Amino acid sequence: MGLDDIFFIGIGLSMDAFAVSICKGLKMKVIDLKQGLVIALFFGGFQAIMPLIGYGLSVNFVNYINQYSHWVALVLLVIIGGNMIRESVGDEEDCCDNEGIKLKELFMLAIATSIDALAVGVTMGTMGDKMEVSIGASVAMIGVTTFVISLCGVVVGNMFGAKYKSKAEIAGGIILILIGIKVVTEHYL
Repeated sequence: MGLDDIFFIGIGLSMDAFAVSICKGLKMKVIDLKQGLVIALFFGGFQAIMPLIGYGLSVNFVNYINQYSHWVALVLLVIIGGNMIRESVGDEEDCCDNEGIKLKELFMLAIATSIDALAVGVTMGTMGDKMEVSIGASVAMIGVTTFVISLCGVVVGNMFGAKYKSKAEIAGGIILILIGIKVVTEHYL
């Protein structure tokens, strides 16, 4: 597995984080660079840490991890997506006021969107000599790729959210729930 393979793996792994970043951008009335960087740092950081953990676990726990990871992702994404939909139809004005990021929610989203990166790390650990790139360089590339793509997602989400606040939040919540369902169905297909 070469550097170009790792780059494309990073892009593939970052797609869930991109979709969630769009959802986070939808909730901002005005783009906040600091908040966008925090969101991108969470997603990029977790996408880098999880393959490293998977690499360390490698063969010993691969069956256990794969047995439950899809359900963990589904539950987290359904809870957060459902909450997003609930907030969009409620009378709450604070859902788009740039007051700050809910770190607990961001932490859960980062875990939910990076569970597949854990499996990639396990795969890397079992490849041995077939890995042309060190694990350090691999996780750095995956993390940086996800960081950049997530930051772009916040900006894209904000562009649409400013115009279509309520409908965009409903769509964002539905997207999160669908990502969770996708994770579970991919596990069984």
